[in-house]
Amino acid sequence: MSSKVEVYASEVEKETPSWGLWGRQIWAIFRSELKKNIFNRRAIFFYFLALFPVLLFSTFLFVPFNKKNMGNQIFFNQIFAQVFEALSLRVVLFFGCSWLFINLFRSEVMDKSLHYYFLTPVRRELLVVAKYFSAVVISSALFSAVTAISLFFIYTPLGYKSGMQYFFEGPGLSQALAYLGITVLGCIGYGAIFLLFGLFFRNPIIPAVFLYGWEMINFLLPPILKKLSIIFYLQSLTPIKLSVGPYAIIAEPASPWIAIPSMLLLTTFVLIVACLKVRKMEISYGNE
Repeated sequence: MSSKVEVYASEVEKETPSWGLWGRQIWAIFRSELKKNIFNRRAIFFYFLALFPVLLFSTFLFVPFNKKNMGNQIFFNQIFAQVFEALSLRVVLFFGCSWLFINLFRSEVMDKSLHYYFLTPVRRELLVVAKYFSAVVISSALFSAVTAISLFFIYTPLGYKSGMQYFFEGPGLSQALAYLGITVLGCIGYGAIFLLFGLFFRNPIIPAVFLYGWEMINFLLPPILKKLSIIFYLQSLTPIKLSVGPYAIIAEPASPWIAIPSMLLLTTFVLIVACLKVRKMEISYGNE
């Protein structure tokens, strides 16, 4: 392992927990994981996937729109909302988070390097927390930047004056903040689930595919089952509500006061389960 985790053995041996020590250990692991995940060769797929929305929306700089649509903000709102839900949330964010968070522990096992962390006098729960939040920061920063750039590209045809008026005198800024918040919340929720998959399953692709299928058929599920998916809460927060089609089963969207706490509670529960799993985890590279 390229970087060492800062630990103070004399303090670890104390019976009472040292919050300052735990904070320093989390920060040290967090910085190490940031560098590892950003510059790792496995991140190439992660970055390549994030380019899709940017490349798609960049075409709006060259597409000739008729005069009727050039000043029609509703027209561009609908296009962005449809692409954001269909591509950014259901494909790019989902598979990007699956790749990043599953590999937080899985890649360490494959590289036969996880035991270096386990040999240090660091509580394993702190390792889970530090690894998770490092991945949340990376995924949230990247996908939020992609969302912001995509918004810039799609509203460029409005012109500078109309664009500024829409964002600072109209609903544009609040809508942009909503899309960024949904992106971050998606990274938090999906990230926790995929971290758990990487810990519990030798082949995490199978549960990931099952989860993807469940999220994709969400619009066909009865209202009680819709609430057992992450995409339901993310869609409930979107500022532009889209038609779900003639075959969909309609359900009342969750309010922000329900959707956001539900996602955070789910994440907390999943992280607790992950911490309990790591506490009892034994290294056996020969079985991989």
